[in-house]
Amino acid sequence: MPRLIATRAALGVLTLLAVSAVIFICTQILPGDVASAVLGQQATPESLQVFRQELGLDKPAYIRYFSWLFGVLHGDFGIALTNQRNIIEELWPRFLNTLFLASYAAVLAVPLGVGLGILSALREGKFSDRFSNIVTLIAISVPEFFVGYILIILFAIDFPWFPSLATVFEGMGVGERLYVATLPALTLVLVVTAHMLRMTRSSVLSIMSTPYVEMAFLKGLTRSRVIGRHALPNAAGPIISVVALDLAYLVVGVVVVENVFVYPGVGQYMVDAVSKRDVPVVQACGLVFAAVFVGLNTIADILSIIVNPRLRHPR
Repeated sequence: MPRLIATRAALGVLTLLAVSAVIFICTQILPGDVASAVLGQQATPESLQVFRQELGLDKPAYIRYFSWLFGVLHGDFGIALTNQRNIIEELWPRFLNTLFLASYAAVLAVPLGVGLGILSALREGKFSDRFSNIVTLIAISVPEFFVGYILIILFAIDFPWFPSLATVFEGMGVGERLYVATLPALTLVLVVTAHMLRMTRSSVLSIMSTPYVEMAFLKGLTRSRVIGRHALPNAAGPIISVVALDLAYLVVGVVVVENVFVYPGVGQYMVDAVSKRDVPVVQACGLVFAAVFVGLNTIADILSIIVNPRLRHPR
């Protein structure tokens, strides 16, 4: 088990390094000139040349990549092109806002999705199971921005219970922050809960078809006891992977939701940077999203190894 855990952790680090190289390459091969986009059409050739030298665009790509990666490893994401501010100082409070929104949604979605998934597996083939399958399939098929706009129409216009714009700022109380972020959190909860429910149900039912579970039924055990004592411990690994994947989506997939509700998170920061062609900010946001996604999936792999009964004990 220690060897497997160390291997998963090392693969996570290598994956993140590979993703950082992909992010850097993709932002560098974009069409157009960064200097011209930032300085505008009135810029002289001399000012463009000076600006390129300040950005290091006159250096080879591999030197710029390793210089950028060295700075990132030391907590320096560079300077934003649009306002000349330190990126980490602008990114950190927005990252905390995104984590708050993702945590708010996760507290509602994880117990709801896993609990309903297990309940659906317990009642396989019954009306509640078929109804939940139809509802979750519809919820997964509808785009997040459409769900967000529907919630705005219902709960901000027709029934003005919540604000349509999720404007949070430093110093806001927790209760007020929860109230303001309710609609974007509900948008994420509806999509994530549906996916989590379906995957949890599938994981439990796949274990239910194994020989040792069939033997438990032959011994006369009830369906709830078989699932609770025999199926769930072995289905914990796939369920943990599903939960980690959905948690990563809550952090990484908030770009559209934050843009709809004008929520000041990393997603909104990234959208603004893309519209202004602020390449260092786009690279920083992309790397943060990649780190969260790879980190959560690596943790899920390690937890799946730990909770697996066949790997906890030597053969």
